[in-house]
Amino acid sequence: MPEAAAAPNGTSITFNRWLIPLAAIAIHICIGSVYSWSTFNRPIKNLFSGDPAWFSPPYTTFTTALVLLGLSAAFGGPWVERRGPRIAATAAAISFGTGLLIGGFGLYTKHSSLVFIGMGVIGGIGCGLGYISPVSTLVKWFPDRRGMATGMAVMGFGGGAFIAGYLNAWLIGNIGVAATVGLLGAGYFAIMMLGARLIRRPPTDWTPPGWSSSEKRGAMIAHRSVSRNQAIRTPQFYLLWAILFINVTAGIGILAQASPMVQDMFGRTPAQAAALVSLISLFNAGGRFFWASLSDYIGRRATYLVFFLVQFGLFLLIPGFGPRGQWLFFEIALCIVLTMYGGGFATIPAFLADLFGPYNVGAIHGAVLTAWSAAAITGPVIITELSRRSKAALKPGMSKANIYDLPLHVLAGLLVVGFVVTLLVRPIKGGEKAV
Repeated sequence: MPEAAAAPNGTSITFNRWLIPLAAIAIHICIGSVYSWSTFNRPIKNLFSGDPAWFSPPYTTFTTALVLLGLSAAFGGPWVERRGPRIAATAAAISFGTGLLIGGFGLYTKHSSLVFIGMGVIGGIGCGLGYISPVSTLVKWFPDRRGMATGMAVMGFGGGAFIAGYLNAWLIGNIGVAATVGLLGAGYFAIMMLGARLIRRPPTDWTPPGWSSSEKRGAMIAHRSVSRNQAIRTPQFYLLWAILFINVTAGIGILAQASPMVQDMFGRTPAQAAALVSLISLFNAGGRFFWASLSDYIGRRATYLVFFLVQFGLFLLIPGFGPRGQWLFFEIALCIVLTMYGGGFATIPAFLADLFGPYNVGAIHGAVLTAWSAAAITGPVIITELSRRSKAALKPGMSKANIYDLPLHVLAGLLVVGFVVTLLVRPIKGGEKAV
């Protein structure tokens, strides 16, 4: 049976709702480590140097994990809503922890198929279930602060990547990659299970003491909740899908190519480039909390309009920073872009809850996250392929400072489309009317 935080006799509950964000952060910090799995690339590749190029374990494994993250979130969303967040979070802990343990065993025994199945397939499924189960619960516990609550959880996902990047490198250097992956699997399982024990649903129609839903009723706030199937038949669903897709495409394009950009545009060393990547990762995490919290006051649509307008200007300005040697301005611009990249992830669940109601937001959110999977391919392809072509056209000895001009301008054009799409979002009509 789905669990709810209500006393059996129907009396008022005494559960502290602020434990829910802590549980969500614990889960998201663990699954967020998937963003740092590139630290395993070279150690794993060294173990499987004889494998065919098409099945290079580091790349096929991690790509599969990210794809299954999106797919399991999309297809697992209705199951999460039916069975409740505790069961879903427990399943996520078992899948993610077991996947890493199997992967570590595969590394120890040098069976690349076990690495692929464990870290890629099972671990990826755990990531997807772990991503949506806390978020859907938070919007129910915090109808008064939806943006802030989801921002706290999704900030954990970004922060987990930052922490794990350093932790992975230290562990690999001291105990080797196989033991590192196995140890992390056991540790993440324990932390996620703790989060799963804390998380629970509020009673139906629960509201914070002294708060009325009418206090936050506005043009974008729905009267009632709709099902996932109802939601995906509305134009609003596809508009929000496009908004997330465009915002993630722009941000992930920068994130995927940040290190080469630093080296090509400013002649920095790989170590200096890595330092900037770590810095912008912190802004990615912080932006998730900042922008989602701000959206509680200025509105979700206004928040995304700011994202697209500011990023449009920055993507036009960034190409000029390299030739002029304006390193500080370049750093500031990338940090701002990454706050908005993270902020887009954190604000979308609250936007969905506003438009479609909170009770099926996990299932709807999972479907919208397919935009993440699509953007994870599109953004890097745009900036990598177009910059590669510009680089190939250079004559010997020419500066590489301008090879990112075209891809950044293409992404700027895409941001204009995002701005227009955001303006088109309206409350749902008819029986699912919002007032």
